[in-house]
Amino acid sequence: VAEQTQSTYLMHHIIVTRMHVHFYFREYILVVGLAEEYRIIHMGENKGTKRILDWVVVFFGGISALCLARDTKEEKWQKIGEESVKTMKQLLGHSTWNFENKLYLLQAELNYTNKRDDMARLLYQAAIESANNHSLFHEEALAHELYGAHLVETNMIVEGIGHLRSSVEKYAAWGAMKKANAVLDLIELVNQPIYLWKCK
Repeated sequence: VAEQTQSTYLMHHIIVTRMHVHFYFREYILVVGLAEEYRIIHMGENKGTKRILDWVVVFFGGISALCLARDTKEEKWQKIGEESVKTMKQLLGHSTWNFENKLYLLQAELNYTNKRDDMARLLYQAAIESANNHSLFHEEALAHELYGAHLVETNMIVEGIGHLRSSVEKYAAWGAMKKANAVLDLIELVNQPIYLWKCK
């Protein structure tokens, strides 16, 4: 219907919804593809218009691109991640409550990508604390998940599993049982070859 009517409003919401689903199931290539589709749709006469859910593209697209940057070493993904950090800093000026944890998490992923692991860990911890303080428990779950993945990937296995298990608890409390089970599946892969953790 959205394509037949050429409704940018409907396409906007369809893309944002699909991004949520693909992001939470770590299908990052699909996420960055949708982010690009979103940007194309909102060019032309709508270029420069701010929409209330633009942060979804910035945040999910940025995290996804940085994971792809680590996997592929392609500079284009790194640039998208860096731009996402800059944009999120601007959004923070509008709402600390909503965007502080997201900025910390993007910065953590960027530092991880740049091999600044000590700084990355401080920022993951800050993202967890901020999300908790602002009662954004699903985003606290996400921060635990990404921090846990970082720790596992940098050979801090015990600590990493602890954060992944915290993520499972938070997702379950949020009611996202399919996502909680997906993280449990990730935990089962910890002793498997590292390529199984690659972005999809």
